[in-house]
Amino acid sequence: MNKRLRDNISSDYMGAANRLNSRHSRRKIVAYVESYDDIFFWRTILSGFENDQRYFEVMLPTRVDYLERGKKAVLMNLLSHNVGNEMIACVDADYDYLIQGATPTSQEINDNNSIFHTYAYAIENLQCYAPSLHDVSVAVTLNDHSIFDFEDYLAQYSEAIFPLFVWNIWYYRTTHYSDFTITDFNKVIDIGNFDLRDPYTALHNLRQKVGRRVDQMQRQNPNAFQSYSQVKVLLKQLGVTPQTTYLYVQGHHLFDNVVVPMLSKVCDKLVREREDEIYRQARHNTQLHNELSCYTHSLEDIVSMLKKNMGYFNSEPVRRIKADIDCFFNCEAAPVPSLQQSRSTQ
Repeated sequence: MNKRLRDNISSDYMGAANRLNSRHSRRKIVAYVESYDDIFFWRTILSGFENDQRYFEVMLPTRVDYLERGKKAVLMNLLSHNVGNEMIACVDADYDYLIQGATPTSQEINDNNSIFHTYAYAIENLQCYAPSLHDVSVAVTLNDHSIFDFEDYLAQYSEAIFPLFVWNIWYYRTTHYSDFTITDFNKVIDIGNFDLRDPYTALHNLRQKVGRRVDQMQRQNPNAFQSYSQVKVLLKQLGVTPQTTYLYVQGHHLFDNVVVPMLSKVCDKLVREREDEIYRQARHNTQLHNELSCYTHSLEDIVSMLKKNMGYFNSEPVRRIKADIDCFFNCEAAPVPSLQQSRSTQ
């Protein structure tokens, strides 16, 4: 079967196309992403690097015509030998950044300077960046009353799960990672129903669950003390701290099971506060009806506001993404701390 022209598109092809344009034209750089939801995020990052010499077009891979075209494996198959100065790939890090080359995909993502990743597990984690969540609640409810400390809660949540998170990465860097999968990990770190009246009891229960599972891991792997300690130290070198573990767990789990339920309870209370204020201040029924109607129609959806949240720009992962992109155009790539040296100890 004859290959289509677009099947042969590479960075060299894009470079040749750019050279055919006027010397005064800006150079087009194609940035391939995994899914539709990724396009806005990477556009916001890459737009800061556009100038009078270059611009970006963010898109999905175009030669694959089935539903898995957004998956990282498909992206890697398409781009691993075609990326370059005129074509880049932008992907979620998942665990591939943290396991530092333990799998072929991880090695490709960490070693290929034309493939950029989120450092955090996924874009969803950055959308849930703790310092930005109060602003999200304001955008949803139009009530700027701070009634909950999102940063402290997610910091304590992170500290509670960090010891077991290290074990999960430890397993994913071995050949028997199926003994403790990310699904198993997510089941343990599930905090259940969020209660705004007593939110920290759930964290207390979580610490107990994690402690029991960590004890089990230690009994099952009695000779892993040294390798576990090495993974723990090196994870911190890669940017994972006990207080920011939430940025590196599975993004969908964090988004759907931790942050959205938490925001829902906070926003419900903020809405009730605003409605009570309207009831108290309205001078007559017509004004009451009009104010309540206006306010209700101004409320926003939590999930939509989280997906549009851009408060992650000051986060450490985004600063590192920007540094990588800047270095791609302006300098030699700097070495990243590697976990590979300790792999032989497992």
